[in-house]
Amino acid sequence: MTPGDLVLAPGGVRFLGRRFPCSIGRGGLSSDKREGDGATPIGEHRIVGMLYRSDRMARPASWARAIGTTDLWSDDPADADYNHLVQAPYGHSHERLWRADPLYDLVFITDWNWPNAVPGRGSAIFLHQWRRPHYPTEGCVAFRRDHLRWIASQIVPGSRLIIPAV
Repeated sequence: MTPGDLVLAPGGVRFLGRRFPCSIGRGGLSSDKREGDGATPIGEHRIVGMLYRSDRMARPASWARAIGTTDLWSDDPADADYNHLVQAPYGHSHERLWRADPLYDLVFITDWNWPNAVPGRGSAIFLHQWRRPHYPTEGCVAFRRDHLRWIASQIVPGSRLIIPAV
């Protein structure tokens, strides 16, 4: 582990010598992640992308990509584009990235089950804003908005999110 890794620990995620309170999946931690189980997968997950809402914030890092109104994330294990960014209109199950709430105003994409997705192994383990303090996610890791923004200003592509087994 390096200081540039995001490491889940009791009390939050450690990153660059700081600790950030966070939320994890409603299904707890899992070494056998499955689509829809609400669990956060144990392991080392690389940060492979950063998305943001350009109408709600300035570009947080040079490598961040603006979310568009037609951006979706496929969560349909039966679809060839499972666990990938897709565009509307899209006839399979998906999650809309352009949301009315601020949850996905800033999103880090991990390489969980990506780019060669195994159907049913689980999609979209993101780092994003939490709904409220410690409110569980669908498997992602969520932070306070200002903490997420600070992390975005420091993190680099390829940094690791490390979720150790308990």
